[in-house]
Amino acid sequence: MASTVDRRFTTTGNELPGFAIRQNLGMVRGITVRNPNVGKAIIGGFAALAGGENSIYLEMAEKSRETAFVRLLQQAAQVGGNGVIGIRFDCQEVVQGMTEVCCYGTAVVIEKC
Repeated sequence: MASTVDRRFTTTGNELPGFAIRQNLGMVRGITVRNPNVGKAIIGGFAALAGGENSIYLEMAEKSRETAFVRLLQQAAQVGGNGVIGIRFDCQEVVQGMTEVCCYGTAVVIEKC
């Protein structure tokens, strides 16, 4: 069994073109909670005063989504899946300055048609 699902076999849709879903293994998820370190928070705060895109927080958001996605792929493999369909992301502030990112979907066993 693989330690992670191959990214090529993931989708936000409910099917993977060219593949048949042989088994639905249920919902899987990956979660992370992040907050910037003090230095980045100060720099990000100053950047916010200038307006526009904030690269400090953008980088943190991208890393959080990637971590949650990788954990989703790992959990899908742990339950015996080789694909994940219906992938979604959800984010919420846990406490001020600390954000939870959850990636969830349905683990499936797929087979080439």
